[in-house]
Amino acid sequence: DTACKNRPLDLVFIVDSSRSVRPEEFEKVKVFLSEMIDTLDVGEKTTRVAVINYASTVKVEFPLRTYFDKASLKQAVSRIEPLSAGTMTGLAIQTAMDEVFTEEMGTRPATFNIPKVVIVVTDGRPQDQVQDVAASARTAGIEIYAVGVDRADMQSLRIMASEPLDEHVFYVETYGVIEKLTSKFRETFCAGNACALGTHDCEQVCVRNGRSYLCDCYEGYTLNPDKRTCSAVDMCTPGRHECDQICVSNNQSYVCDCYEGYTLNPDKKTCSAMDMCAPGKHDCAQVCLSNDGSYSCDCYEGYTLNPDKKTCSAVDMCVPGRHDCEQVCVRDDPFYSCDCYQGYTLNPDKKTCSRAITSSLVTTEESCKCEAIAALQDSVTSHLEALSTK
Repeated sequence: DTACKNRPLDLVFIVDSSRSVRPEEFEKVKVFLSEMIDTLDVGEKTTRVAVINYASTVKVEFPLRTYFDKASLKQAVSRIEPLSAGTMTGLAIQTAMDEVFTEEMGTRPATFNIPKVVIVVTDGRPQDQVQDVAASARTAGIEIYAVGVDRADMQSLRIMASEPLDEHVFYVETYGVIEKLTSKFRETFCAGNACALGTHDCEQVCVRNGRSYLCDCYEGYTLNPDKRTCSAVDMCTPGRHECDQICVSNNQSYVCDCYEGYTLNPDKKTCSAMDMCAPGKHDCAQVCLSNDGSYSCDCYEGYTLNPDKKTCSAVDMCVPGRHDCEQVCVRDDPFYSCDCYQGYTLNPDKKTCSRAITSSLVTTEESCKCEAIAALQDSVTSHLEALSTK
């Protein structure tokens, strides 16, 4: 039995029957479809098949809900007639999304997790905008294979196909050899493409590797030693983050934070020191000294910092060694002034002292007595001089 026994598909063939495809060539396309059907495990609960025929118009030959056995499918394929004119490939893909890949037309519900696959067969260049339509289909979970024949535009095939392109874009020189693609698709849909069919045991991402596959993980996860399951990566391990100071893990991602005394910059990565001496940020009683994101307290002149390193007490400036008074220091917190002992007077420098000069105050009466005594002394002196002369 050459049929694919792996996971079922909802498979839609979109075949070009424009004027460039001659009648005998279109018959070759139908042979290709029939041979493809033979390789599939067709059935209501396995692989369902639909065919869309297109040229300048689009015709749903039969949807996914119509035939569930190979004989009926192949007979329906044999009755398909070419439409001629135009190549509206984008319209055909849009029709597949709107009219075939619906539960009413036989597509299994999303909860069944059955792959939705399109195979486009064409020999020309699309005459409509296929890029956006194909992108929408891929976004909706539809895997697109593009088969080009003869004059087919390779760039258009690559635009509509799913990634990786080397596994989703095929080309043959003529319709006469299109049947050789049957084995390629069998390999793709069966053992060779466990990723597409879901027959792998990868927890998160399956990567095709020739006829086998490898497991991988989503961003933020790392593959476990069993090579199948994934564990969340600690994004805060060295080398994984861009935080300047502190990295905080946050659901397979991270956010940055800063040390105390620093604030996060607008780039959400680097930190800048805060002015810890701004009003309200410190508890210094007198002077705050900023120090790279921290601070220390100090005191005004004449005060000293208490053991709590915050408050200040006035210094006794008159203790020996703290003042420069020559004789007497008078405390005047937090300052001082100088004075002198009795009998001394303070010099202009306000520090040193000099002995005081005493003066007697003479009264008027005493002054008169002094004058009388002086006159008497003068008179006696005159008499003595006169006697001395005789």
